Amino acid sequence: MTTTAPGAGGEAAKTPAPAPDPAPGRPPAPGAAEDGPAAAPATGSSPWQLARRELRRRPAVRVSLGVVLLFVLMAATAPWLGALGGWSPEEFDKSAIDPYLGGQPLGSLGGISPDHWLGVEPVTGRDLFARVVHGAQVSLLIAFAATAIVVVAGTAAGIAAGYFGGRTDTVLSRLMDLTMSFPSLIFMIAMLSVAKDVNRIVLMTAVIGVFGWPGVARVVRGQTLSLKHREYVDAARVGGAGSWRILTRDILPGVSGPVIAYTTLLIPGMISTEAALSYLGVGVRPPTPSWGQMIAESVAFYETDPMYFVIPSTFLFLAVLAFTLLGDALRDILDPRGGRS
Repeated sequence: MTTTAPGAGGEAAKTPAPAPDPAPGRPPAPGAAEDGPAAAPATGSSPWQLARRELRRRPAVRVSLGVVLLFVLMAATAPWLGALGGWSPEEFDKSAIDPYLGGQPLGSLGGISPDHWLGVEPVTGRDLFARVVHGAQVSLLIAFAATAIVVVAGTAAGIAAGYFGGRTDTVLSRLMDLTMSFPSLIFMIAMLSVAKDVNRIVLMTAVIGVFGWPGVARVVRGQTLSLKHREYVDAARVGGAGSWRILTRDILPGVSGPVIAYTTLLIPGMISTEAALSYLGVGVRPPTPSWGQMIAESVAFYETDPMYFVIPSTFLFLAVLAFTLLGDALRDILDPRGGRS
């Protein structure tokens, strides 16, 4: 017969037995409550929700996002905006220039007037508003298309090299090194100079995309190497999932954050590359407008008509700055370790 000390039985009945400690190294069960402020972030925010929340609280990034959306909208509606101004980008207006002064625009600030909202080109009298708007369409079209080629090719090559390893990794890594060893700008100028009777926009997009993918591939390869031995990837492999399913369901979502951040940072570089090639005379051909081409043509008039140089340069500067600030913010949010390195 077992006896109990006086008063001990009541207290033992009222005091619940402590829960056993979890096994060492095993994380607490899902849904287990945690005390303190450390439990607050465990609300399961997706990367896009986190990005939206961070973008809302950064005024400079909100302004950059607004400028980016404005440029995209301007490029998408270029034909309607040009018609709203009343002029096409190739239409001459001889009444807006002075033939006795070498074709200088009539009026102040490069001929800005109710008829020509941003003035006119010297000598030709073409409307600068229409040309800037259509130039935005050309520049952003080339930048977005080249970025899409770079991201798709670089992501595919990086995932394949990091996941399969071995000979696949060796071949793709050497191809990356070979592509990056070329002096890309000189090679672009040579290729665009030799090709004559081709669509310049398509050719520029392809040439820029060919030399841009190794950077994305290197980033994705490093991320894939760190993901392919994670527990959930091993579990999917043991469960009989094929390589394609693992790559698309497990690896690709894991590298999407850095890829999105890198993509946003690629766009301003593509815009600058297109402008540089057009400035050097191997980009799009007249009369197709381009910001780089307009800047190149304005060099001869920067003393007599500085507004002809200032207007396209300002649009190019604002576009590159807005995309760069937005890309920096997305990199800090979606790839914080990459932003600190």
